[in-house]
Amino acid sequence: MSPVNSRREMLTRASCGFGALALQAMLADTNRSRAAESQSSPFTSKSLLERPTMFAPRAKRIIFVFMQGGPSHVDSFDYKPDLIAKDGQSIDFTGVRFGDFGQSTKQKLMKPLWRFQQYGQTGKHVSDLFPLIGQHVDDLCFLHGVHTEGVAHGPATLFLHTGATTQVRPSMGSWILYGLGTENQSLPGFVSLQPSDANGGPRNYSNAFLPAVCQGTSIGRSFQPASQMTIDFIRNAELTQDQSRRRYSLTQQMNQLQSARNHNADDEVNAVIRNYELAWRMQAQAPEILDLSKESEATAKMYGIGEKETDEFGKQCLMARRLSESGVRFVQVNYSDQSTNPRWDQHSNMPQHAVHAKATDKPVAGLLQDLKQRGLLEDTIVWWGGEFGRTPFSQGSDGRDHNPRGFTVFLAGGGVKPGFSWGTTDEIGHLAVEGKVHMHDLHATLLHLLGVDHERLTFEHAGRNFRPTDVYGRIVQEIMKA
Repeated sequence: MSPVNSRREMLTRASCGFGALALQAMLADTNRSRAAESQSSPFTSKSLLERPTMFAPRAKRIIFVFMQGGPSHVDSFDYKPDLIAKDGQSIDFTGVRFGDFGQSTKQKLMKPLWRFQQYGQTGKHVSDLFPLIGQHVDDLCFLHGVHTEGVAHGPATLFLHTGATTQVRPSMGSWILYGLGTENQSLPGFVSLQPSDANGGPRNYSNAFLPAVCQGTSIGRSFQPASQMTIDFIRNAELTQDQSRRRYSLTQQMNQLQSARNHNADDEVNAVIRNYELAWRMQAQAPEILDLSKESEATAKMYGIGEKETDEFGKQCLMARRLSESGVRFVQVNYSDQSTNPRWDQHSNMPQHAVHAKATDKPVAGLLQDLKQRGLLEDTIVWWGGEFGRTPFSQGSDGRDHNPRGFTVFLAGGGVKPGFSWGTTDEIGHLAVEGKVHMHDLHATLLHLLGVDHERLTFEHAGRNFRPTDVYGRIVQEIMKA
């Protein structure tokens, strides 16, 4: 080893050592991803600058309103007169959750527990669970023939987010961020508001094998009140702005020097450096965006903020609008909790659906109204839905079981046809039979609306090219505006 010839050289070497120790400590508990994999991609992990789309997009961003637990489509948006007429009748069903797998058994039909009414110029039937969303049906595009993989909450929730029930795969938000970059370099490009730690937990917003900068940023937790929905340690109260700037500058100089000396620095080292840069920029912009008190009283009222039943979810929906308006590419709003049997999961006591509908109806309607009046709905996709639906037959006296074979989601804005319904379930709402949309199809369609070809968006990992829809996915052209 050559001798140290000057105090400057000694300090340089020492600083690199300190930087290496700091980085090593920060990376100790993470899974390593190899630089060779990210370098094989047409996109660089060292930047999340906004990237050109593959073709003309119809939308720029997505707000996903996740109803965890599986809301009942036959009690909300999928009107089935035959189910009402046949209430109490026992009919043969082939089971995936009851009896012997694949064997037929009799189950008793149960009619919707809420009355349906027609809304809007389209005359769309919506139940009394969602009277305020019902007032927006002329702006909504309903998909009634959705079906998915996974019959339990964990696998189905993972499939909804990642397109896989068991494999560790990137979430849709991470794929979108990887493919399109971010509109705002001072905010995360992918945010999940108050996510649950159950049923997939962080895997639902994970980058998996994609570059680490594509990881979703969680704001708040499902067990915390919405008033605590913020980014932890966004500012250091013990340091002045000038002190913070100097500390950040020194840390980044050491990290950059360490990275430059290590030509094989992996993706996670570069991601830590990028995270420092993003965190510094966020100190200037994020606190103001996360401060809901900046909104008018009329806007807060539109979302139900200040009302007992709707205050919590109203704050999430308003936060989603503020983040989207500020350039966040993908925002997920989670109506969830920490339970393995989440909020909409009424295997008994279906009347509990009314409690959850009351909590979410006004905030979602407010989000739609707010986006529309601000001119944001044209290039923002609102996606509402759960991991599956519920059966048309009863479980116990007044519950419904999981139903991945046919259920409803709705979309709004971003180039989809307003006041439109596509696909159907059978006469009692059990199976998707026409205009069927698999979850892979929905993912492919959302990417297409953003100007991304789901077959060309690939990432090489473990010796093969992966894409968000695996080897599946049909773009549902029928729901798009001409």
